[in-house]
Amino acid sequence: MISVVALALILFFTIESPNFFTGDNAAALASFIAPIAFFALAEVPILILGEIDLSVGEVYVLSPFIVEHLNNAGIPVPFGIVLSMVICAAVGWVNGLITVKLHIPSFITTLGMTFALEGAILIGSNGAPANPVGEGTLALVLGGGTWAEAYWAIATMVILYIMLRRTSFGLHVVAVGGNAQSARESGIKVDFVKIWCFVLCAFIGGLIGILDGYHIGSIDPSTPGLTFMFYGVAAAVIGGTALTGGRGTMIGASIGAVVLGILEDGFHVIGVNSFAYDLILGVAILVAMFLNVQIERATIRGAGQGSFARMLGSPFNRRKESVPR
Repeated sequence: MISVVALALILFFTIESPNFFTGDNAAALASFIAPIAFFALAEVPILILGEIDLSVGEVYVLSPFIVEHLNNAGIPVPFGIVLSMVICAAVGWVNGLITVKLHIPSFITTLGMTFALEGAILIGSNGAPANPVGEGTLALVLGGGTWAEAYWAIATMVILYIMLRRTSFGLHVVAVGGNAQSARESGIKVDFVKIWCFVLCAFIGGLIGILDGYHIGSIDPSTPGLTFMFYGVAAAVIGGTALTGGRGTMIGASIGAVVLGILEDGFHVIGVNSFAYDLILGVAILVAMFLNVQIERATIRGAGQGSFARMLGSPFNRRKESVPR
């Protein structure tokens, strides 16, 4: 269904403007789609678990600044990038550990981490933008080339698709998201699966931060990472990922990102006010959520869900409990 919507949008904007279906605009379209796709791909395993990671947007802002600071301290750029990715993964590990071991809802855990990271970035940068360090082939490969971000996004989608559909870890993610209690009784290490999904999400957030820094040519501490994160969640939900957990695909999330990218680029091309993009995005999310909830109400049993899924499902669960038998 979402593929049909994407094709219909391409047809619509092609008819509306001769400038949409061109080689030059294809590059611009890719630059709209790639970041959204990265955030969507990062969130899919987390959402399947019935959790959410709000802090991935600030991890995205953080990673290029870490590379810059390490380089200023005398560490070569390639090593700085590796260390930055390790630090970003550690942020995800802390998120997962707090959520799983302290039983704090992931929404609260990652909201707190979002503000903590934002403060750390502003303190470290003194609130001033900077240029990404590194140049030449390294910069071109890591997002500086016209199509580099798109190639990285496709490669990431393929790797995560294989991980989710062809490995035991991916099967465990879906099993835990479907019913954590049953998965635990089946011998699956539920806490291990959840923590590593948070690590994976933060790692991907750090990666797109570095790629986008080279692509844009500057890094800004005031970048609205939280907004970008929500675009990713929206793409995942529009692509069929259930916010209540247990269901989601990498391909669906990627197509959801394509739809949002086409809308944003298409509105620019035909000269529609950008405010309309937010309006349509909001309506699309509400419609997708309505369909998701209707599906989940038919199957939800209330047990074995993640913290974010329990929060979403609680109104419906209470309604079910109040109905006399």
